[in-house]
Amino acid sequence: VQLQASGGGLVQAGGSLRLSCAASGRTFRNYVMGWFRQAPGKEREFVAAISWSGGNPYYADSVKGRFTVSRDNAKNTVYLQMNSLKPEDTAVYYCAARVAGATVYSYWGQGTLVTVSS
Repeated sequence: VQLQASGGGLVQAGGSLRLSCAASGRTFRNYVMGWFRQAPGKEREFVAAISWSGGNPYYADSVKGRFTVSRDNAKNTVYLQMNSLKPEDTAVYYCAARVAGATVYSYWGQGTLVTVSS
């Protein structure tokens, strides 16, 4: 699976952005899709993930209630809708994929930069 993230940019605090991650390959629906982020000087952290069916999305506590992960298997695309953005959300955002049941994300996109100004 090859992943291509897009949709990052500069936004003011309180604003919104929607990230997209397009996947190649015919077995997109077999993968759990996740979003991670890495802020300058910090380790990469989990943001959100969604199962192959689109059910059971789960989130990091820091984004719960503000971010929504979704997927469209017909388009081989996963989305991250980010609302009420805060300066601390500034980071490079990565999408990733893992086989259902696996614990490790084996496939990673190149990342897209989100900058939230105060």
